[in-house]
Amino acid sequence: MRRAQTVVVVPSRTIEKFHEPPAETQAYEERLLCLLLTLRDPSVHVVYVTSNPVADEIVDYYLGLLPADTRANARERLTMISADDPSVRPLSAKLLERPTLLTRIRWAIEDHEDAYLVPYVTTELEYALGRELDLPVQGADPALAHLGTKSGGRELFARAGVAHPLGVEHVRSRADVIAAIARLRAVRARLGQVVVKLDDGVSGEGNAIVELRGLPRSGTRTELHKIAERVDAMRLQATGVAPHEYFERLERGGGIVEERIVARELRSPSVQLELSPVGAVVVSTHDQILSDDMCVGCRFPAEPAYAATITEAAARIGAELVREGAIGRAAIDFIVARNRSGSWSAYAIEINLRKGATTHPLYALELVTGGAYDPAAASFRLPDGSTRHYVATDYLASPRLCALGNGVLLAHVDRPRLDPDGCGVVFHMLSGLTELGRIGMTVIGRTAADAQERFEAVQSALLTAAANLESEVAVVA
Repeated sequence: MRRAQTVVVVPSRTIEKFHEPPAETQAYEERLLCLLLTLRDPSVHVVYVTSNPVADEIVDYYLGLLPADTRANARERLTMISADDPSVRPLSAKLLERPTLLTRIRWAIEDHEDAYLVPYVTTELEYALGRELDLPVQGADPALAHLGTKSGGRELFARAGVAHPLGVEHVRSRADVIAAIARLRAVRARLGQVVVKLDDGVSGEGNAIVELRGLPRSGTRTELHKIAERVDAMRLQATGVAPHEYFERLERGGGIVEERIVARELRSPSVQLELSPVGAVVVSTHDQILSDDMCVGCRFPAEPAYAATITEAAARIGAELVREGAIGRAAIDFIVARNRSGSWSAYAIEINLRKGATTHPLYALELVTGGAYDPAAASFRLPDGSTRHYVATDYLASPRLCALGNGVLLAHVDRPRLDPDGCGVVFHMLSGLTELGRIGMTVIGRTAADAQERFEAVQSALLTAAANLESEVAVVA
């Protein structure tokens, strides 16, 4: 019999976002509930910790995705713990303040010799939590956090010899942004747009676009004044954020200014790596789905036309990260531009030295199918040799969805059970449904077209169910 292993999941997000409501914080903490599917292995125990209790129907949903022969005792190997604290603070901080909760976590660990801590991102708080629980942390040392910033990423790309956009690192004020743009225009006179990015921004929320076309020539007397006018009129990607709030964040955490790549056709793929002392392993490629330059989902795997190019570049970046001592999951974001010849040029954009929007969909696929990604073939293969694809999003949103509730949602899509071959839908962020009108899902298919068709069918079913329920309520009223 295999020795019992305990996975302690603390999805703490020590990440600053503009105006995040508590319901969104809770929903993000539930993104890693797909790790409950590790309970398909009878030797695995899971301790899952959140700020607020996870609804029983949500836990039951994930356990219901397990094979029938392991479903019966999976609940016995699962411990759900809540801090009962809805405040928008990192979950790790809440736990460190509560010795009683730490004791509950320790008691729930089956074997301390074979247990580890899984956070969303690793900061000093998560490492302190690991020390308190006497558990190794699955993630990079906080001393390496600078590598996951926009400035640190650009510097590492240069060391790795990987192409990246023209830019300036470590800007911290409006004046720095203006000076950086002037420097870039001196190098590239026909620069049409730049993007200002917060070093710690996520999902494109920390980005702002500055239009430069029509400015005086570089070096002329009025150039800086005109650049300042364009900076004051820059388009912020985050909604409801005033320019002064943005620059306050920039002053606190720093950022970059870089050219906005322009081409007839652009894509935004990413490569996910697993880092360890022995090297960097490519575990996935994705094409990001963007809405107004913000990432709202992904398709897996990335297009074969450029998968090899970004894989090779990511491997070089991963080797550099390993040399720096980084371990755990990381993702490298790229922009690829189609050339006139039809080939693609790739530019590295960002290093996510943490779990991100492509982590939980891949976990879900791996755990329900038992397959693995083959970087050489740019495909995901099951043990029988067949391939799988998926379309995933964290942003299936509509005000109408608020009316559904988890129970009604699952009933209207026929309480989905995955097909025996692993195709179907895995939902996540279910608690965001009632208050936010938003959920996430990973939809798995045998081909890219099959996955897209299934995705659209589930999306249509949910929105139709919400509209019908809304009509029924209106009739009753």
